[in-house]
Amino acid sequence: MELTLFNLDASRFYHVLAVMCIIYTSATLIKWSIKRNQWKRALEQFPGPPGHWLVGHATQFHQDGTDMQKIPTWGEKYPFAFPLQFSPDRIHLFVHHPSYVKPILATTGQGLLVSDGQKWFRNRRLLTPGFHYDILKPYVKLIADSANVMLNEWEVHARTGQTFELFQYVSLMTLDSIMKCAFSYQSNCQTERSNPYIKAVYELCDLVIRRFRSFPYQNDIIFHLSPHGYRYRKACKIAHSHTDKVISQRREFLNKKNQNDAQEKRYLDFLDILLCARDEQQQGLSDEDIRAEVDTFMFEGHDTTASGISWIFYSLACNPEHQQKCREEIQQVLKGKETIEWEDLSKIPYTTMCIKESLRMYPPVPGMGRKLSQPITFFDGRTAPAGLHIWISIHGIHHNPTVWENPEVFNPLRFLAENTTERSPHAFVPFSAGPRNCIGQNFAMNEMKVVVALTLKKYVLIKDPDHIPKMIPRLVLRSLNGIHIKIKLVE
Repeated sequence: MELTLFNLDASRFYHVLAVMCIIYTSATLIKWSIKRNQWKRALEQFPGPPGHWLVGHATQFHQDGTDMQKIPTWGEKYPFAFPLQFSPDRIHLFVHHPSYVKPILATTGQGLLVSDGQKWFRNRRLLTPGFHYDILKPYVKLIADSANVMLNEWEVHARTGQTFELFQYVSLMTLDSIMKCAFSYQSNCQTERSNPYIKAVYELCDLVIRRFRSFPYQNDIIFHLSPHGYRYRKACKIAHSHTDKVISQRREFLNKKNQNDAQEKRYLDFLDILLCARDEQQQGLSDEDIRAEVDTFMFEGHDTTASGISWIFYSLACNPEHQQKCREEIQQVLKGKETIEWEDLSKIPYTTMCIKESLRMYPPVPGMGRKLSQPITFFDGRTAPAGLHIWISIHGIHHNPTVWENPEVFNPLRFLAENTTERSPHAFVPFSAGPRNCIGQNFAMNEMKVVVALTLKKYVLIKDPDHIPKMIPRLVLRSLNGIHIKIKLVE
């Protein structure tokens, strides 16, 4: 009689199943070994730190607050770029020098978090009007309103003088701002405090990095069946539900007949442009495209700026002399006004330089990935093959001692005009560069200026030496133990 898995007794069934698992595992390891060796041969011209024969360098990253320094340290021995392996079948080329970054960012490539090809170009063109300065101008007041809610919440910490963790406040404030500015949506997330969308975003950030660093999870089936895969789907559902709610409410608003738009909404926002955008063939964005763009903008528009602002506050707390110069500049510009206006944003150059210096030392997005669609030959003759996964280490570039003198020292004067003329434009890339640069960078810079100005107008930021943050690379730069400061009211 023919034997099958369905008519074997239990003991033989498990024996056959074990043999099948061994065969499958062996075949997978052989496939991984062949693929790994192919990439190693292709990258022989790029020496790098030694790694484990199977999992590469995955075991050398411990998520304990020390990982960020590894790239600059290795970079001292391996100029420009070096390969790192985080799974048996995939090797990334880590790039940490402007001369290598320039040709990579000059191509569109394949981004890890953005669409590709003609679809990306079309969508980018349709979205660009949403970031015109006429659209951005009314946002200043809305950002200021959200910032003042946060600063009022801080009064209790000013009275007690005790240390507090600021990222949680800043994250809610930036979400509140992006919802008001881009979607005309009053979330009240700062006063209602516990926000499921914020929790879902944090969960997704953690799980994406966890999956990247755990090579079994790079298999879709294994990840899907794992507890972390379940958490990922649950967090995605919460995030998408939040997005769908925002979109549906706006559709309802736009579909109302005889609506007096001038009375109910005084400015055109990002979501209006998404819903009304049309290309040359009068084709708009699909529902899927709209949700993807809203998801991207809500995440990138609040989590990246939350990281940036939090580290700016920490930088200023650590450098009180620069903080005071910013405060004096802000006080002179505002001249007793309770808030900051659009015209004031260009009148605070020293504060802007301090913001940029903090973005250099603590880039909100510590790195970004590309998959090469074609080979790239660099200035020194070395070639990266098509299909290779590139990791551009923004943190590595910003801390490269061959590019920046004393890169660990906070020095805003690096961004004086006379000090930037000889520097590569790819030496400072907190918003990326080239065709795929951050479309919302002007919005982000404006938000940082408004929040920093209003904060320094009201509070003195003080470093707490007992709470030094431990940087960890998530999708944005975070701290393992939070970002803590003390504050007091400006006298």
